[in-house]
Amino acid sequence: MGLFDRLSRVVRANINDMVSKAEDPEKILEQAIVDMQEDLVQLRQAVARAIATQKRTEQQYNKNQQEANNWHQRAQLALSKGDENLAREALQRKKTNTETATTIKAQLDQQVTQVDTLKRNLIALESKISEAKTKKDMLKARVSAAKANEQLQSTIGKLGTSSAMGAFERMEEKVMEMEARSEAAGALGGNDLESQFAQLEAGSDVDDELAAMKAQLTGGSVTQGALPASGGQKSSPSQSNSEVDNELDELRKQLDNL
Repeated sequence: MGLFDRLSRVVRANINDMVSKAEDPEKILEQAIVDMQEDLVQLRQAVARAIATQKRTEQQYNKNQQEANNWHQRAQLALSKGDENLAREALQRKKTNTETATTIKAQLDQQVTQVDTLKRNLIALESKISEAKTKKDMLKARVSAAKANEQLQSTIGKLGTSSAMGAFERMEEKVMEMEARSEAAGALGGNDLESQFAQLEAGSDVDDELAAMKAQLTGGSVTQGALPASGGQKSSPSQSNSEVDNELDELRKQLDNL
């Protein structure tokens, strides 16, 4: 293979690639419809010219046919008058017009066939244009959908799925950590409340035990020695029991008022 052939192929390949990349489906479809519309206009003009030519040829045919009939009648008239020469001249004119009409009739038949073909082509082109417009709308819709999907996929690709998923995992761990701290705080709050009640219960036991010890002390034997009273005076057992009872009654009232 020669150098020029290879170079030519490379140039043509690059040009074809550039053209392919430059082709916009929507614009190409629009231009195709425009081209078809222009062809339709030209075809309509051609049909109109063909029909006009057919009309003129038909008029010429009818004229020559009528002239041939007229000369035939004149030949009959001249012959009836006994003028054979004039009748012969009239028949010669008739022959000329008849031959002309025959020639024109052949042209007229061709023109009729041509006009019919052009009309069929015109109808077919109009149908193709209508079909092309419908297909163009569908293809444009598909092109728009393809472009939208391509843009969406490009956007998704730029998001960085791995980093986004990593962020979700980190946030999930953070939420779980916050929930754990919340549960721990609730548990601590509950334990504190329990400890407060436990202290109250323990205090009540101590008070009960203290009251019992007071009762034992006030009701014990004398050999154990007298306990010093306030102000250096001894208190009698009945007086101590009365004070304890009063204190117990006071505690009961307080409990009832709670």
